[in-house]
Amino acid sequence: MEVLLERIRREGLILSDKVLKVDSFLNHQVDTQLALEIGREFGRIFADEPVTKVLTIEASGIQFAMATGIALNVPFIYAKKKKAVTLSEEVYSAQVHSFTRRETYQVSISRKYLGPDDRVLIVDDFLATGAALAGLVKIVRESGAKLAGVGCVIEKSFQEGRRLLEEMDVRVHSLARIASMSPGEIQFIEESSIHRVKETV
Repeated sequence: MEVLLERIRREGLILSDKVLKVDSFLNHQVDTQLALEIGREFGRIFADEPVTKVLTIEASGIQFAMATGIALNVPFIYAKKKKAVTLSEEVYSAQVHSFTRRETYQVSISRKYLGPDDRVLIVDDFLATGAALAGLVKIVRESGAKLAGVGCVIEKSFQEGRRLLEEMDVRVHSLARIASMSPGEIQFIEESSIHRVKETV
């Protein structure tokens, strides 16, 4: 998805060889037209799957799951990181670890919104270690729903997330796959050149 790659090249801030900051257009301030385009692209990629629900985890994946749900004309659900007092019914839950926040927490989804009749597409902003997405995969399988696959906006392919998901027999598609990065430069998979990006500020 060339428009996404170009935005990462132009606006992405590489803080280390593992941390990429894209909060000017993806996950703090959001370019709404780009988010909708990302949703349409996931809709196109997974058009062969009879998806009934799109699933993500709060908070940074919500805009992309919603855009994908719009493209596929299906509802989206987000797993909550803290159980609200209004969430009194039975839930599916899983413990996940956040690479970015360096903390472990439990996510939950109401059982009435996910079940054996569903075919679920998981969408998230980043694939790094894969821990959060693996937790969502476990929830989907526990519910009896079928898993259509996982769509990620940006994948740090030098980390273990893809391998973890593929070992769980999950179809994975990422719109931007980063082979390597360091402050000032980034290389995408299937691209031969190294692209200059902003220096750390």
